[in-house]
Amino acid sequence: MGQKQRGSSDVDNEVKKRRRVGFSVIDDGVEAKDCITIYLVSSKEEFDAPESFVIHPVDLNNYFNDDGKIYGYEGLKITIWVSSISFYSYADIAFLSSSDRGKGITDLKSALQTIFAETLVDSKDEFLQKFMVDNDFVRTNISEGEVLKHKAFKEKICDSNQHTDSSASNVEVVRLVGGNMATGQLYSHLIPLTLLLVDGSSPIDVTDSQWEMYVVCQTTTDQQGEIQYRVIGFSAVYRFYHYPDDSRLRLSQILVLPPYQHKGYGRFLLEVLYDVAIAENVFDFTVEEPLDHFQIVRTCVDTLRLLRFDPIQNVVTKAVSLLKQGKLSKKTHCPRLLPPLSAVEDVRKSLKINKQQFLQCWEVLIYIGLNPVDKYTENFVSIISNHVKYDILGKDSGTSGKQLFDVPSDDQEMSFVMFRSEANEASNTVQMDDNLANQEEQLQKLVQEKVNQIKLIAEKVTVLHLRKKGVAVD
Repeated sequence: MGQKQRGSSDVDNEVKKRRRVGFSVIDDGVEAKDCITIYLVSSKEEFDAPESFVIHPVDLNNYFNDDGKIYGYEGLKITIWVSSISFYSYADIAFLSSSDRGKGITDLKSALQTIFAETLVDSKDEFLQKFMVDNDFVRTNISEGEVLKHKAFKEKICDSNQHTDSSASNVEVVRLVGGNMATGQLYSHLIPLTLLLVDGSSPIDVTDSQWEMYVVCQTTTDQQGEIQYRVIGFSAVYRFYHYPDDSRLRLSQILVLPPYQHKGYGRFLLEVLYDVAIAENVFDFTVEEPLDHFQIVRTCVDTLRLLRFDPIQNVVTKAVSLLKQGKLSKKTHCPRLLPPLSAVEDVRKSLKINKQQFLQCWEVLIYIGLNPVDKYTENFVSIISNHVKYDILGKDSGTSGKQLFDVPSDDQEMSFVMFRSEANEASNTVQMDDNLANQEEQLQKLVQEKVNQIKLIAEKVTVLHLRKKGVAVD
């Protein structure tokens, strides 16, 4: 029997049937970082300018669904502008189409509201209008604060296209105390950028008077002779009670806005905080779980201060001389070479540097003292290896759960960066492999990383120290 031939119309109908019963396309979603661009703008003219400064958040995906993705949109593009004058923001949401393809449709407005809260305005016109009416926003909110220190900066402002503009600016640090409306108003406008740019950050309770904000302001004079203020960074510090009649300052958040990073403002702010700690004779000054890059800046600042602190110079000299007496590898016992407790106490009382931070600076001071360092590198590495093993394993190799004072970084510039504000100041817990061979390899790697960082900090500190003494450095 011959096979029945199907006409072209029959074939077309069959194709249509197959299409109707086929499975719909699965919505893979899009990561927030791939469809959101954030600009920091200082004027109406910068709104549509291609050279406007682009902000690179640490983690946008954290604000969108459990898996960090946005669902239900085709061709999604979100552009956000943040005013560097008053920190209001506006978001333009554009897409080709939207539909529920099995994962729902992400509520974009709600997600953006979670980040920007009251600073998010509804329209472009409203956002642009605020440049006209909010020119005094910063000055108004810091008017009742205490000006702590002034400094003139020579800087080069670099935009996102690497165009630079050389200028001089006057900068001052103003202290605001929690519990008043002005502090709360300013902080509520700064917290969205803090959430975007500070890893692991969360808002502080500005109604608590134990919180203090230290705001770095750039001041300029306009054509009418009025002083204009612009926030370029800030820190949040908590004043803890210390028994029996003392207090401790703990740095919880610190941020320098991206256009002003790598210019020394963060270091300047840190120096002001130490000045406050010394002037008010608090017990000490600590930092909540500093991230690696901030720890480099902090250790540079503290090591510079220690180089000018005469009471420990003899202690450092003695430790350095011990390292120069033959090879430690040939000795039956390798010393830990720690500073005496009296030196630790002197540093805390006079410089407000706590013990843990002093021990990190101590290793840098020894490295600087080993001149020429190449001749004694083996001995120095032995000491650092001894410190690392003790910090991780304790007195006995069977002891576990210790913490390592380690702050690795690939950054080659003396710059300010941000840090988390979570638990108490502590080092990273290191999980060691149970296999002895692997454990030794891990330890050696940690030792080398730490030595490399000490070398990096020592080089930065030496250059800065020589400049402070008026010595020209290439």
